[in-house]
Amino acid sequence: MNYISEIKKLKKEKNAVILAHCYQNIEVDEVADYIGDSLYLSQMAAKTDADIIIFAGVYFMAQTAKILNPAKKVLLPNLKAGCAMADMINLEQLRNFKNKYPNIPTVCYINSTAEVKSECDICCTSSNAIKIVESLKAPKVLFLPDKNLGRWVEKKLGNVEVITYNGCCPIHDRLEPIGIKETKAQYPNALVLAHPECTEEFLKLADFVGSTTGIMNYVKNSNEKQFIVATEKGVLDRLKRDYPNKQFYDINNEPSICQSMKLNTVSDIYYALKNESPEITVDNEIAKKALKCIERMLEISK
Repeated sequence: MNYISEIKKLKKEKNAVILAHCYQNIEVDEVADYIGDSLYLSQMAAKTDADIIIFAGVYFMAQTAKILNPAKKVLLPNLKAGCAMADMINLEQLRNFKNKYPNIPTVCYINSTAEVKSECDICCTSSNAIKIVESLKAPKVLFLPDKNLGRWVEKKLGNVEVITYNGCCPIHDRLEPIGIKETKAQYPNALVLAHPECTEEFLKLADFVGSTTGIMNYVKNSNEKQFIVATEKGVLDRLKRDYPNKQFYDINNEPSICQSMKLNTVSDIYYALKNESPEITVDNEIAKKALKCIERMLEISK
């Protein structure tokens, strides 16, 4: 069976749209309508007039799409596709964190569950985290669950105390400064591009720090030809495909792979669309509260 052609037929028949994150297996791009980072995909989910949304990503992303589109059917091709960072904080842990620091605005990274979003003031992505925190005009903010992104935002702003929850992305957090030094020794002319989910010590050695989209745009607009890219393998795969005249390297030549992001396959997408399952649902009360958190972010990010 040619899954790609069958998916394209079913999309037309069922008025379906496929959203794919840049960390997905690159072959997913052949059937996706929109490909990008969490902010872009949230914006596309908010605008779509499709009846069915298939999210080639992880669970919290599909939840976000459902919250933004309560009347639409949202499908996640593989229910095992989760996020280790999102799993680092639950509702009870969030409440304990907030109780420890009362009366301080709470910013949650989009890498969090609907339940967590429902009790935060505003959501953010790595693309807009600085802008979101700045918009609160508060001397202190609580930031969760990613401590590394929170610390990066605090350093960039300089006038806001960002109190971070002790969570992280295991894929980015494990990258060590020695890795940059060793890789630069191999490729001395390459610029280091890093995601802000990396540690503060790691980011100090990078030439550019930015979100998935930020990194890809930097490469697009740069006259340089060699780049060491410190983020998930899906980004490198797409950069290698889109810019064949440039060279891209992993830290220590070892790709950083988010196994959860790789779980959705083209065949999974086909069967999800054919059977309209597995469907993502969110409790109505939680969804209403979480929607405010997400919509506030989207309004500021216009």
